[in-house]
Parts: sequence; C-alpha cells; structure tokens
Amino acid sequence: MLQPKRTKFRKAQKGRMKGISQRGNQLSNGMFGIKSLDSKFITSRQIEAARIAATRYMKREGQLWIKIFPDKPITKKPLEVRMGKGKGAPEYFVAVVKPGRIIFEIAGVSLNVAKEALRLAAQKLPVRTKFIIAKDFQV
Repeated sequence: MLQPKRTKFRKAQKGRMKGISQRGNQLSNGMFGIKSLDSKFITSRQIEAARIAATRYMKREGQLWIKIFPDKPITKKPLEVRMGKGKGAPEYFVAVVKPGRIIFEIAGVSLNVAKEALRLAAQKLPVRTKFIIAKDFQV
C-alpha cells in the first residue's frame, strides 16, 4: 500500500529551544556569574531590570557584563484586526536562552557582594539560575 507523500511543513519562524547551550556556557570576563537552568525568551526589558538591580547593589564598584543580547524580534498584530494582510509589526525583542547559558558576569567585587547582586538580578529574570564561580578564583 502506498504511503501518503509527506511534505516538509514545519512550524516556521519561532524556532525550537531544544538541548543545552553550545556557546556562551563558560565564564569569559568576570570571576562570578549566573547561569540559566531553563530555556526561555528573555525580553530586553527584563535584561535591563536585572542589570539595574545588580549595579545598584554593587554601588558602582566592580564591573558587570551582560552576556546575552535580544536580537530576535517578536511580532504582534493589533487587537481586533481581521485575518490575513501579512505579518504584524515587531512589538519587542528577546534573547533566546537555553540551559547552561551565562547571562551575567561580575568582576572587581567581593564574593558576598557578587552573590547578592546576582541574586537580585536573577529575581528579575523568568528563568531559574545558578550562581557560578571561576575555577581560578582564590578566596
């Protein structure tokens, strides 16, 4: 019996967030960082809120690196618009974050300050995170 011909239709554009992060999963700049444990979209507003929370606690000492960038546009059509007529306008931008991805890095502050600053930053993010320390860090 002949099988029906399968077409290669995929749900296009949105992408799949399977697997763990292949890049950006090691500390590169700082001594401390937070690593994602979930896969989610993180909006530019959430990244900015986390950055402000961390830098306020650090009181402008040390340095903070943001290791993710929101480069994926999320589009939306206005309310009560009929079907068709193309794709909606970009509403906001997100960064695709997979498990294992470093989100923030900190250097130039003590362990206690870094831990608390990154905890405050992690509260602003929609993913579960883990505090990590560089291998070459001396107490």
